Amino acid sequence: MRVVAAQEAFFLARRPRKDSPHTTAAYRRDLAGITVLLAEAVSTSVEGLVVEDLTAGNLRAAFGVFADSHAKSSVLRAWSTWNQFLTFCVAEELVAGNPMGAVARPKTPPLVPKPLRGEDTPERLLAAAAEGVRKARDPWPERDVLVLALGLVAGLRSAEMRMLTLGSVVGRPGERRLHVAGKGGRDRSVPIEPAMDRVIEEYLVSCRGRFPRARFDRGSALLRDRHGEPIGRGGLEYLVRSCFRWAGLHDRVPSGASLHALRHTFATRLAEDGASASEIMALLGHASLATSQNYIEATARERRAAVAGNRTYVSLGRLPGRGVE
Repeated sequence: MRVVAAQEAFFLARRPRKDSPHTTAAYRRDLAGITVLLAEAVSTSVEGLVVEDLTAGNLRAAFGVFADSHAKSSVLRAWSTWNQFLTFCVAEELVAGNPMGAVARPKTPPLVPKPLRGEDTPERLLAAAAEGVRKARDPWPERDVLVLALGLVAGLRSAEMRMLTLGSVVGRPGERRLHVAGKGGRDRSVPIEPAMDRVIEEYLVSCRGRFPRARFDRGSALLRDRHGEPIGRGGLEYLVRSCFRWAGLHDRVPSGASLHALRHTFATRLAEDGASASEIMALLGHASLATSQNYIEATARERRAAVAGNRTYVSLGRLPGRGVE
């Protein structure tokens, strides 16, 4: 059987899992990238590659070339994708065994939460956005506040924000909640307090004022760009980064985090306020309880570091010792 045909069969078998379009696209990229390198390793075309070519040696050669030009996280993700694909091939009796066990992979980096630095940073960020300090071509403070709030008090990922529709807000007044189409098909419900309910309503009023002829039904995208179209990934990232910059808080954003720092801030504050790992897992849509536990452990380390850095503690350590009998 040709490898490209086996890959299509793999995606067909995954359809009941209801993967997000983003997840499916990432899987396809990982499979296609390594497939090209495999074809080069056996001196054939991608279309001419057959499952018998999926040997440990050929895969090691392909992943070796791939690793030379990709980050550790990309190699790890591609390894995982191919491991799932070849597990499927074994189940379908296309290959005798999964050769990925013989292909080296990077160690999984530990999850290190990257919340915004500074105890008052979330409050200052929201206040600046509400005042309209972001000097965009077409200022829209109601939308800026909503996007920031979706990260800071609901813990949504970028893709989850972009998938929200007007129908995602459900429930009676005072008992509203946000239905979130989560990563990996793990849908969840996030409670909406009156303050968040007001932010959403103010944003919708501003939408109808800006786009009086636009369609606003339950299936319509909640977040929109300045033309009234569903906001894109790049537009959403730019919006958040510029909010940090115009609020004068860009130096409080951890390296490698921007919009995701809002979600990490939400999770960290949950842990600081005593939420359990299972509660954090439910609210953030984590696949593993261990991921949620990381926020609690990180918070505990930060508390200990804060106590150790207390000026009184420093003075205590300078006192002359009298010995212990």
